[in-house]
Amino acid sequence: MTAIPLGPTPARRDTLRRRIRLLVAATITYNVIEAVVAITAGTLASSVALIGFGLDSVVEVASATAVAWQFSAADHQAREKTALRIIAISFFGLAAYVAADAVRTILGAGEAGHSTPGLVLAAVSLVIMPVLSYAQRRAGRELGSASAVADSKQTLLCTYLSAVLLAGLALNSALGWSWADPIAALVIAAVAVKEGREAWRGDACCAVPARTPSPSSGRCCSPARDDTG
Repeated sequence: MTAIPLGPTPARRDTLRRRIRLLVAATITYNVIEAVVAITAGTLASSVALIGFGLDSVVEVASATAVAWQFSAADHQAREKTALRIIAISFFGLAAYVAADAVRTILGAGEAGHSTPGLVLAAVSLVIMPVLSYAQRRAGRELGSASAVADSKQTLLCTYLSAVLLAGLALNSALGWSWADPIAALVIAAVAVKEGREAWRGDACCAVPARTPSPSSGRCCSPARDDTG
């Protein structure tokens, strides 16, 4: 009978930890730039969607910083629960803001003007964020880190928000459909609540070391599976 590997070797785990730290650093750097550009462009165009997108980037930085703090310790698993709580709270905060902002927009809080920087930023983020999310999620699952996977989902959510922002800005500029963005934003808020609940329970990880059911979720994780969500 062929023995089933229990997980990555110590050398491989060190490599994965370094990779996650680099990916987290890249995520933080990009989101700081994204926040500055989005909030500035949103203020100039009076766009609540752009400003909200910039604030989401601030939340992304908080989430990635929590993972960076966790992996700065020799025993990163000792900080796992705290990091997951920080990530979950950031999801809930994001959901509350996006939902409130969407409702205000639907009720006629104001109309945004055209923003070329906003359109460019949303398009660039739509390309960069999925790559960062996939790389971190894959490394986190192999290492068995729920917080790294949860943070990758935060980054993936930014991809959805980028698509919503791009569609909203484009439709508003081309057709004047100001209602499209807040409706889609409410869907994003619901997804954020779901991801926040999973991070709080620690259900976010499906990793190579775990062929046994997760204690919190009761689900089995298979190394052959590499979900995208």
